Amino acid sequence: MHPFSFTKVSDTREALNAGQRGGRYIAGGTTLVDLMRETVERPDTLVDISDLPLRDVTVTERGGLRIGALVRMAEAAAHPKVRTLYPVVFQALELSASAQLRNMATIGGNIMQRTRCTYFRDVSAACNKREPGSGCAAREGFNRTHAILGTSESCVATHPSDVAVAFAALEARVHLLSPDGTERTVAFADFLLRPGNTPNREQAVRKGELITAVEIPALPRPLKSGYLKVRDRQSYEFALTSAAVALHIRGGVIREAKVAVGGVGTVPWKLPAVEHRLIGERASDALWAEASKAAAEGARPLQHNGFKVELLQRTVERQLRIVGGGK
Repeated sequence: MHPFSFTKVSDTREALNAGQRGGRYIAGGTTLVDLMRETVERPDTLVDISDLPLRDVTVTERGGLRIGALVRMAEAAAHPKVRTLYPVVFQALELSASAQLRNMATIGGNIMQRTRCTYFRDVSAACNKREPGSGCAAREGFNRTHAILGTSESCVATHPSDVAVAFAALEARVHLLSPDGTERTVAFADFLLRPGNTPNREQAVRKGELITAVEIPALPRPLKSGYLKVRDRQSYEFALTSAAVALHIRGGVIREAKVAVGGVGTVPWKLPAVEHRLIGERASDALWAEASKAAAEGARPLQHNGFKVELLQRTVERQLRIVGGGK
């Protein structure tokens, strides 16, 4: 670990001033500290923001849900409004990590976490995300767990967050506060960036900006939702594939559909083609099977992860059936 300075702040203004000077924000530290130990991350200054007043979960005026950036994952998963309004979110949170990590990690930190690609974490390996222009060892290496959607010649690493998949499906927005006091919101689909030629730039966050909350919009009721995670083992493990599904069904007809997947994309991957095939149709096993065929459109499998194409389709079909029922 490289030497660094540490400062703890007690108000938002103080935090923003420190961030503008180049300090890195830290709260739970469950990802950043690991990367510092491995010398992947080498910040000069850490700014502890854990005492800032960003720990509320509130229902918005329109009936959506706003989750403060410093709400712990365990707190969000246990909150009655999260469990009642958006089961897909609490299920994704509870499947994300060990209980110890969920008690420490925050919502803001979770969506900012970096890839679990072994080549990214091995400082001796070529990685454009860690060292732009050095190459991507994963493309010709062992890439069984890597992405098949949203990849580029520069990077094939997957995004590791589970709850980010739920946020992407629900079309959430990220609230940010800049050092000059300006507030802005970014659609979740635009917040996490595909690698392209700049895989080292992972989020649409400007220098010194602070995430203050994630807001889930109000969606038509009744809304049935859920999260399915497929992994090599049931205990603490990252997804091979996952699916977040939310359906508004009235009179047996699907009026609105929200579907996103994880474990297969360089970012949480929204599936508009699947959604379009569902809307206006009657819920049935045949519909789930037909719609899920579109889940892997545009997939570009690598040498070792071609199995993810069919696994993704099956994961989406299964979760559509779990959430929507069938006959």
